[in-house]
Amino acid sequence: METQLVPARALPVVADVDVLVVGGGPAGVGAAFAARRAGASVLVIEQFNCLGGVATAGGHGHISVFCANGTDTRVVGGLADDIARRLVDGGYGFRNAHGVWFEVEGLKRILDDMAQAAGVRVLYYTQFCESLVEDERITGVVIQNKAGRQVVRARMVVDATGDGDVAASAGAPFEVGRADDGRCQPMTLMFTIGGVDWPTVERWRTSYQMTDVWLEAQRNGDMAPFQTTVMGFWWTPTRPDQVGVNFTHITHVDAVNADDLTFATMEGRRQAYQSIDVFRKYVRGMEGCYLVSTPNTVGIRESRRILGDLVLTDEDILTERTWTDSIGYGAFFIDIHHIDGPGMDHTVVRPPVGFKYQIPYRILVPRGVENLLTAGRCVSVTHRALGSLRVMAQCLLMGEAAGQAAAHALQEDVAPCHLDVPRLQAALQAEGGILTEDDIPV
Repeated sequence: METQLVPARALPVVADVDVLVVGGGPAGVGAAFAARRAGASVLVIEQFNCLGGVATAGGHGHISVFCANGTDTRVVGGLADDIARRLVDGGYGFRNAHGVWFEVEGLKRILDDMAQAAGVRVLYYTQFCESLVEDERITGVVIQNKAGRQVVRARMVVDATGDGDVAASAGAPFEVGRADDGRCQPMTLMFTIGGVDWPTVERWRTSYQMTDVWLEAQRNGDMAPFQTTVMGFWWTPTRPDQVGVNFTHITHVDAVNADDLTFATMEGRRQAYQSIDVFRKYVRGMEGCYLVSTPNTVGIRESRRILGDLVLTDEDILTERTWTDSIGYGAFFIDIHHIDGPGMDHTVVRPPVGFKYQIPYRILVPRGVENLLTAGRCVSVTHRALGSLRVMAQCLLMGEAAGQAAAHALQEDVAPCHLDVPRLQAALQAEGGILTEDDIPV
């Protein structure tokens, strides 16, 4: 690749904070609010115009999973549970054992209000550029927005970018995709449709996936073979004729390549418009549906996974291995969308009723860089383990643990890898976190 030197220049320092959270998605929200509750000054850097990440900017109006698989036994508490309650109490959605379904705009407002009430500073329309590292210790980051390139100094940094941008820039080791070829799960551009008679759809469809419908449309030449199963229809009675659709499927794209992101977004919109034509013709109750909106970001399931001293595996998850440094529970199945075509991958595993597993703190602590934590889908897990851990309730609880850990490490004057973990666990439990069997509400 051809290169060009650019003039070196001093950059203004626009903030100096205890905890910098890069990325305002579910993990970043959890980290920011938890660090602030623990007494730290906090700044969140967010590239879009709202907090919530894929739940808001990504148009995915459904957060899961809160309960042990196939049961109503809640195993996720803390901030994730608090936000779900606020959505329901605010009249923006409803909740059941699987999760909370909600109006995207309602969540945007709730998170703005929570940030302002807590004293969390947020910078929207701001991109992360690079990490500043001295003697293997992160000291801040370079950001870019309308005011140009600037520096934020921080005593602790939480990488909640999803793609592990901060940790990778700081030199932390990482893996990408499946082991044999590095390919990641497909991307999905959510879209919202209106004009839907949802009760009729529910009565009419014979399966959740509706595979027979999509295959018939493909046999008749009405649908390109990009998908064979609907991944989700997100509906809430507060917007009774609207449905969020999790259906588009863009394979062999790289989340850290701008050309691929551009292609995925354009292809997702093309698939969305074609899907509406198919819905009108083949799905009873959707004969008059129309496009309401597409979101301002494509949904990314997988990219970099930042390696720590502990790498959580799918075997750890499926055997429900316990950990002395548990920060909470996951309960989602091994959810891997077909990497090379439509539908679900052959590596999917659906565990038994009651399945749940503990999430260890150590997967949040990268190797080789001090004063840095990760949270969300860029934590230290294997490709298949990420298929379960990447969902939003679990990203929120990982973020909450990272935010508390960052604040506590400052109070203890230690690196996150030397943190007093029992003290962290006690703080999470005091905020309603569910870390062990004893914490599970009866």
